[in-house]
Amino acid sequence: MSTEALKKSGSKVAKKSKSGFSKWIVDNVIYLVLILLVVGIVVASPDFLSMTNLINILSQASSRVIIALGVAGILILAGTDLSAGRMVGLAAVVSASMLQASDYAYKMYPHLHELPLFVPIIIAMLATGFISAISGVIVAKFHVPPFIATLGMMIVVYGTSSIYFDRPPYGAQPIGGLSEKFTTFAQRGIKLGQYEFPYLIFYAIIVSLIIWVIWNKTQLGKNMYAIGGNPEAAKVSGVNVAKNIIIIYMIAGLLYGFTGVLEAGRVGSATNNTGNMYEMDAIAACVVGGVSLTGGIGTVPGIVTGVLIFQVINYGLAFLGVSPYIQFIVKGLIIIVAVAFDMRKHAKKK
Repeated sequence: MSTEALKKSGSKVAKKSKSGFSKWIVDNVIYLVLILLVVGIVVASPDFLSMTNLINILSQASSRVIIALGVAGILILAGTDLSAGRMVGLAAVVSASMLQASDYAYKMYPHLHELPLFVPIIIAMLATGFISAISGVIVAKFHVPPFIATLGMMIVVYGTSSIYFDRPPYGAQPIGGLSEKFTTFAQRGIKLGQYEFPYLIFYAIIVSLIIWVIWNKTQLGKNMYAIGGNPEAAKVSGVNVAKNIIIIYMIAGLLYGFTGVLEAGRVGSATNNTGNMYEMDAIAACVVGGVSLTGGIGTVPGIVTGVLIFQVINYGLAFLGVSPYIQFIVKGLIIIVAVAFDMRKHAKKK
């Protein structure tokens, strides 16, 4: 081979290597930025890396993982869900109202006997699952854009939960005085050595495993990815697109309901504003975790990672005493950057 040919060959390899590195940077820039933020937090306060803080972060992230998994299924369908946070609030007030201690002076239902723990949980989950399924019907059958359908449903659900919450004779007061079995379910944990790991962490792990199985080992999961990637091709292949969309929305609703129950138990009370804006954090965590807003792409481990990254930053900024207003700015910028690079990656693939 001539010297000139060797030079050309070497130039091509160098360009390919440079192109590959540039692509890797574009694909992972959001992770690099977030890692730099975390490093900055650790440098500013080395105490941040304590085991206690880690457990607190995992505990706070647990309910966010569950709602994010619900939102992610809809994002993979190339949709979105703006009603998720309000459904968390509805489930919180419904479950809390039925799980108040029998001797609490301001019970919403004074004559209601103490129910088994699972009954209010199931009622709350079925309520949100049904509402979310209606959103699915509106999107699948009436072809209303998911943004508009879930925006409308968000307003409807907030109005519904506010009517339920603003009960006579006490008015719009937080629903408190929760029974011990409810708070134990959401607040206690398992002692491992000198540390207590909250039950919330294990609930999130169990839900994540169930969703992983649904997405990766069932026909529903395969159909979800196919519809998100190309709904017309999925329809031609014999997939009942409308039915699968409705089921995915319903599953999301069930997860929102469970999140609401856990949030009410974790905090020890509930209001109609419980869960407000949770959907924004969930969508942001999903995009950071690799879920594409164009549909057809997303994994359970990626979503869990995205939630944890977001929670580390939230907790870290609060740990450093950063103003909540600054935290909103940081979160907003993360969302914008994550979506911008997601769209850029999708455009390059086209």
